[in-house]
Amino acid sequence: MIRIAIAGYGNLGKGVEAAVKNAADMELVAVFTRRDPATVKLRTPGVPVVPVDRMEEYCGKVDVVVNCGGSATDLPETTPAIAAHFSVIDSFDTHARIPEHFATVDGVSEKAGTVSIISVGWDPGLFSLTRMYANAVLPNGNDYTFWGRGVSQGHSDAIRRIDGVLDARQYTVPVEDAVARVRAGENPELSVREKHTRECYVVAEEGADLARIENEIKTMPNYFADYDTTVHFISMEELREKHMGIPHGGCVIRSGNTGMDLETKHTIEYRLQLESNPEFTGSVLIAYARAAFRLAKKGETGCHTVFDIAPALLMPEDGAELRAHLL
Repeated sequence: MIRIAIAGYGNLGKGVEAAVKNAADMELVAVFTRRDPATVKLRTPGVPVVPVDRMEEYCGKVDVVVNCGGSATDLPETTPAIAAHFSVIDSFDTHARIPEHFATVDGVSEKAGTVSIISVGWDPGLFSLTRMYANAVLPNGNDYTFWGRGVSQGHSDAIRRIDGVLDARQYTVPVEDAVARVRAGENPELSVREKHTRECYVVAEEGADLARIENEIKTMPNYFADYDTTVHFISMEELREKHMGIPHGGCVIRSGNTGMDLETKHTIEYRLQLESNPEFTGSVLIAYARAAFRLAKKGETGCHTVFDIAPALLMPEDGAELRAHLL
């Protein structure tokens, strides 16, 4: 059995817990938290909830830690800290900072002799693989990625960290005309702003400066500054009534040409429609936790991304069974 620990027990941590329950080759052995452990109620009986500052006591008892913090401020600090003692997976999704995050985690993992896999999920993650495969097959073409309509956990978390915000949900919304043009094979040049809009539903503290909060959201680099963003201030009751689900999804499209004179058109499209973003992301994390465990068993160290992981390492079945049933 692969011994899994979860660091952070929010929506994503609960999604990972569910994925572990449904994996026949894994068991959940601990949940690490910054909260008072007495306030954290797991759905898996018999699993200890441990203060994060006691994590090192579990060295040798855990094969892989799945780090379920937020990308805005948590993961850049906590993933390297965990990698110093454990093999670790995270879902770091600030695309512009992935090279920096990789370099930091890689240095720690190499020194500690652990395996790390960062930016695991569906984007970055499965969508990244789709873009790579499509580019390899259709080198003469263009990539288009559309997200939503759906709740972005990372962007919602970034809003919640603004002073004066009690809670928030952020929806990423594709521009329908842009999607239609891409599917029609027009190969349009689209700016970030032309592909998506962002809708924010924010519950502010009583007396908070709403104009300041709205400005901080709309000007936030790497999250909102490059998009047409709408901010709605609503009550906690309305948020709970209308915005408690966490759906998401999207598609990756590559439109390209082959032939001696590039006269033949082709389109590759990969689409996800997710009823629960954190449960799906948790399932992806658990598949890559299996890969991290196997790499560690082989004596590999350092940081990896989904580009570095052979697909067979994600599956519980052996090579003969995969060739017989999936190839």
